[in-house]
Amino acid sequence: MLTSLNAPEVQKALNQFLVSIPGAKTLTPSPADWRDCWIYFLMVDRFNNPSDPPKQLPFDKAFGDFQGGTFEGMRQKLGYLKELGVGAIWFTPVLFNSQFLNGNPNGGVYHGYGIENFLAIDPRFASDPAHAEEELIRFVDEAHALGLYVIFDIVLNHTGDVFAYPGLGDSAPGRSTPYPINWRDEKGHPRADWSEASSIPAKEGVLFPTEMRNNNFFRRQGSMPIDGEETRGDFSSLKQMLTANPELGNLLIRCYQYLIARFDIDGYRIDTLKYLDAGFALTFGNAMREFALSVGKKNFFTYGEVYDGEAKISQFIGRNISASGKPSDLVGVDASLDFPLFFVLPGVAKGSTPPIALADMYEFRKSAEKGVISSHGEATRFFVTFLDNHDQKQRFYFSSPSDPHRFDNQATLGFACLFSLPGIPCLYYGTEQAFHHSGSQDLDVREALWGKNWSLDAKGKPVLANEEIAFDTKHPFFQAVRQLSQVRNEQAVLRYGRFYFRPLSGDRFHFGVSNLAPGVLAFSRILNDKEVLIVANTNTTSSCELDVLVDSTLNPLGGKEFKVLYSNVTAPVSPGALFTLNHAEVREVDGSISNGAVRCVPVKLSPMEVQILGKPLSP
Repeated sequence: MLTSLNAPEVQKALNQFLVSIPGAKTLTPSPADWRDCWIYFLMVDRFNNPSDPPKQLPFDKAFGDFQGGTFEGMRQKLGYLKELGVGAIWFTPVLFNSQFLNGNPNGGVYHGYGIENFLAIDPRFASDPAHAEEELIRFVDEAHALGLYVIFDIVLNHTGDVFAYPGLGDSAPGRSTPYPINWRDEKGHPRADWSEASSIPAKEGVLFPTEMRNNNFFRRQGSMPIDGEETRGDFSSLKQMLTANPELGNLLIRCYQYLIARFDIDGYRIDTLKYLDAGFALTFGNAMREFALSVGKKNFFTYGEVYDGEAKISQFIGRNISASGKPSDLVGVDASLDFPLFFVLPGVAKGSTPPIALADMYEFRKSAEKGVISSHGEATRFFVTFLDNHDQKQRFYFSSPSDPHRFDNQATLGFACLFSLPGIPCLYYGTEQAFHHSGSQDLDVREALWGKNWSLDAKGKPVLANEEIAFDTKHPFFQAVRQLSQVRNEQAVLRYGRFYFRPLSGDRFHFGVSNLAPGVLAFSRILNDKEVLIVANTNTTSSCELDVLVDSTLNPLGGKEFKVLYSNVTAPVSPGALFTLNHAEVREVDGSISNGAVRCVPVKLSPMEVQILGKPLSP
């Protein structure tokens, strides 16, 4: 256990790892390019427990406490994830969280985002609490042996509930000046005699390393918002740190460098990145990159949660971020979760938002990200894309109670778009098993996946199913994701290619990006001399026949014809032969209109059908 380590000891341990790395401990090299890896995101407590039922059944009922998922449960499903096609596994934070919350043992910290010890692994995620670190290391080592990479979810903005506000409790209304505080002891009780961190004996208290116990490291101004500034303040009982403080920043950097060396991590997903001090965000991203390079990980990956629009995200990628607002010689965090895409894509895929809205989003990205993106506005290295996650109130897939499978093709249409659009795709756990829950809070989408194997008998006792249904590799959604993963692996253009929306026409004269809802989404990925075309009919009841514009230079008449690389329907209609229209009117994404000859491919799509169209790889 590392409970008593302070920062100098962390540096000493770090140095010992650095000495051993060239010999006994060789860290796993980074992937050559993270676009080759799509990411599977799971909640440790909610993914799998190989021996026990969830603490609450039904497994998919909202529950705000530990369900019992373990590292060992994750390890035993590595083969399942490999078969699915996963390239990297991102999981919720595993550092030590509060043992007591408002006097309730274990309450409310199953998610891992209330860290109190930045050096130790939480034993509640281990099947044997005395060997939590060993279980986690075994999981990482076996993941690497299968060619899977491991991404830790980390927190830099806040700690757990490490102090109370006198007379107010674990949270307080936001205000512009600091409150007095009482630091908590190891049982979570606020101590009136611990108003200053210097009063806490070294081996007592809940916050480690001990150097983090500094009143000046915390804002102490209650919950956000404060004076309308949403980035300032606690998250309820989770206490916000002042990451502009260089002493605190250096301490956090040393802690997370130590974790890279100790657990052979391949990447960090940074929680609540947008709340960090800009200068610290830049320094932290660069420090992780340079440390990883020094220990043999040449492409350590950092990406952050900026739950905001394009303009805000652009401040947190590459050289754009700095305390002064001016470009820096350092390069900060590598990428961001693609919230702008998330705000639009689910609606487009479900037919409630016109495809032109997605085109407009990418057009705005070209200007907002002009300092970091590459040609034609493609952002394949700078965004981790997703359809839903643990912070939402509903999952992407909708299953109607009256007709449960009516919208299955709508779901797989969304998966195909996710795996074909620019970025590094990320799939939320349970998606491949058709999880479709929704409600009024994030707890409604944090189901215990292995709980599908358990039910309650007439006496209310848990009963294990005779066969495993929670991790069904024959499930249609599992098979769809697996097939899409294979197509993406085979088609380099889907990983690295430039990106264009494709105008389409129903009258062979007027072409444009669909502005109807439901509409037909069409876009191309182009790499060198290869074009792959994706066409999706988001209408839930009507088929369509359309002509889609393609690149005339890459698609000469008499050359290879487009073939269906993937379709989410049983008997897709293959595209027709390429043809030329000598005169057509094309309305571009930016609203301009051009006239002239165009090269087209005719497509026929069933309701909610998506086709990925390409050319044979062989001569």
